[in-house]
This record gives sequence, C-alpha cells and structure tokens, in this order.
Amino acid sequence: MMRPNIAVILAGGVGSRLGLSTPKQFFKVAGKMVIEHTIDTFEKNAHIDEIAIVSNPFYMADIENMVLRNGWKKVKRILKGGKERYDSSLSAIRAYSGRDVNLVFHDAVRPLVSQRIIDDVAAALVEHEAIDVVLPAVDTIIEAEDGHIASIPDRSRLMRGQTPQAFRLSVIERAYEKALTDPAFKVTDDCGVVVRYLPEVAVHLVAGEESNMKLTYKEDTYLLDKFFQLRRSELPAGHIDPATLRGKVAVVFGGSYGIGKDTVDLLAGAGARVHSFSRSTTGTDVARRDSVAEALRRTADEEGHIDYVINTAGVLNREPLNTMDYDTIRAAVDTNYMGTVHVALEAYPYLKETKGKLVFFTSSSYTRGRAFYSIYSSTKAAIVNFVQAVAQEWEPAGITVNCINPERTKTPMRVKNFGVEPDDSLLASRTVAEATVGSLLSDYTGQVIDVKRKRS
Repeated sequence: MMRPNIAVILAGGVGSRLGLSTPKQFFKVAGKMVIEHTIDTFEKNAHIDEIAIVSNPFYMADIENMVLRNGWKKVKRILKGGKERYDSSLSAIRAYSGRDVNLVFHDAVRPLVSQRIIDDVAAALVEHEAIDVVLPAVDTIIEAEDGHIASIPDRSRLMRGQTPQAFRLSVIERAYEKALTDPAFKVTDDCGVVVRYLPEVAVHLVAGEESNMKLTYKEDTYLLDKFFQLRRSELPAGHIDPATLRGKVAVVFGGSYGIGKDTVDLLAGAGARVHSFSRSTTGTDVARRDSVAEALRRTADEEGHIDYVINTAGVLNREPLNTMDYDTIRAAVDTNYMGTVHVALEAYPYLKETKGKLVFFTSSSYTRGRAFYSIYSSTKAAIVNFVQAVAQEWEPAGITVNCINPERTKTPMRVKNFGVEPDDSLLASRTVAEATVGSLLSDYTGQVIDVKRKRS
C-alpha cells in the first residue's frame, strides 16, 4: 500500500525582507494571493492526498477564511508555526506523528511550482526516504572570510536548493529528535537536518525549474509577475463535457469567423446558448461602448442571465508606424484595447450576478515590440496587464478573467496580412477555440493561457 503524501505548505513567515505591510504569502499576483496559487497547485495534483497549512498564529483566521473561499477539499489541517522556520516543520511533524505517511514540505511563497516537479517528487518517494529539489549553480560560488576570498568551490558539484523537500515521516522525525538535543543546532532547511543528523540516509535529488522561484525581496515581485505572464497554464484535457456547459449562456464578440466562429460552434455543440456579435453580422462594434452595452442587454433580456463573455474581436495592420494614417492607428487602438475595456465594463454587472467568466485575447507578440507591429503588439501587451489587474480587482465578485495567447494561427486576419502559409506552420483556429472553451471549465483567473502547436 502506498504511503499517503501530505503537502505541508509553510506559510509562517512575516516577510520583513519584502518590505510590505503584510506577509509576502499574501502578496497578490495574477488575480490571487501567492499562497492561493501555491495551494491550488497541490490541490490539483493527483499524487497529493492531503494538505496542511502551517500559518503564522496572527493570520490563522485569514487562512481559515481563504480555505472556505476557495473551496479546497484536500486542506485538512491549519497548524500554528513558530519563530524559526524549523518550528513550522516541527509543527507538521508532531501533528502527523505516529502515521505512516510522507511529508512534502513546500514554501508558500513559491507559487509557480509545476505539476511536473510534484509528480517527480511523488515518484521518487516510492523508492527513496528523503528528496530535495535542486538546480545547478550557474554562477561562481565564493567562500568568503574577513572580506576576502577564502576558497572557490568547484561549481560543477554545487546545486541550488528549492522546495518541495519530501521525507518519510519516520525519517524527518528521527532527524529532528537528534537535532533538538544538539546545543549547536542551526539549520536553514529540512534536508540540512537529515544530512547533518542522519548521514546514513541518502537524499535523492529531483530537477527543479528556474520559474520555481521564492518571493523574498521586493525586486522578486517584478520577476514573479513576468513568470506568471509567461507561464503555460494547464487546462482540462480531453473532450468537452456537454453536461458542464449545457444551459450556460455565452456571448462571443467577433464570432462571425476564425477563432470566434469556432468558439461559437464548440459552445453551441456542447449545449450552451450562444449569442454571437460582430460588425459584419450584427453591426456590433466593440470600439463603441454603447454597441457592446446593447448586445449584452439584448442577450440578458432574452436569456435572463449571462455566464460567459468572450471577446475575440481585433484588428492587425502590419506596417511601419510612420506610414500608417492616424485614423488607422486610432481604429486599431479603439478596437484592440478600448474594445477590451468596453467589454469588461459592460459585462461586469451580468457576470457578478452569475460569478461568471470573462475571456480576452492577446498575441505571442505581446512580450516585445517588433517592427511593423507597433500598435498591434503594444495593445496586446496592454491587454495582458489589464487582465491581470482586473482579475485581482474582481476576484471578490467571483468573476474570473483570463487571456488566451495563441501562437500564429490560421485566420482570415492573418491571411490578409501574410498571404498563404504552410498549414503545418500554423495553429488551426479550432485548436485555439478548444483552449478558449477549456478556460471556461477551469478555475484560473488572471492567467495568460498559451496555446501552441504540438511539436513532433
């Protein structure tokens, strides 16, 4: 029988080095608190059987409310941490003492731990008693003494430790029993306790990832934001379950062709009641707020409510800025960016009633400005920032806001700008539509969801 894997989320810190008024685990990024992203990841992992959160005693009530608000099913214990980091580990060790389980310790402030890392740690626990997650050292490491270099260790043998760190409970419990009898006990992490006090136990290494960073200093907040922007979110796999979407009311702007049309067809085929609006079929122009308002009002009057609003409308004028006339520039900004703002503002009251979902589109060009794309790329970058900000603002209302980021996709707009291209070099618009519908079946918010071609 497999030992149960208990994820222990260490959230006892006060975050003094970050310079915020509240602990760093409560810092908000991509629509949620850092600790919420972390727990979400372990909640979703099939190899994690239970979750315990070790909290600073002053924030126990906040954690309790967070668990209720998120509806996490695996969180079974909320434990009090102590003054030192190892006090938090000890709290969990003592809470589970006497059980034949594995404890998987993870820093609450590493919100981008991947499912792959957790899977690998769980697999390693089948054969090994202690696990660390590590990365190679990329810089030269210097041992200093009295302001001078004492030695330069061989970098090829040095690694950088991350979390999770995982152990059979009996092993980590025995290591701490010995450590606490040592008057000179001083350690920074749990693997260090095992290495020092149980040298006969080999600590197995699992490969980490650069994105599995720890939020420590103020500068880290900017890097964490960027990692969230670039993260490829994992959406529900497999076919679309009609039972999930049947009876839902969806509004799709830009639904007359391309990704929008395929999204309309997928939703309708799954049993949703879909209302499609575009300039060519209904005269609806997202660049005009009153036009968006009328489309949503008409839908709500007919259906009684709205569950999903998806805006695929956009324009691409691929030419140098100094050759574009001002009316073309203004029309692109009004459609691509102000259209996003208009749809969000007008959708809010309807989605607040249903705790609904709002989906926008960016482009792979949003990560950097490119020649001939100045207006298009900059408006798509603005959409990403807009989505992340609004997701955070509207989380209390229960509205999720996400952004689909497809690779180059075969659409009429692309053909108009690039002509004929090999089909195998482009995404099919239906593939992007499937990811769009998949985002409606997820509980993500504030995410940039990449859609990429499968590489052989």
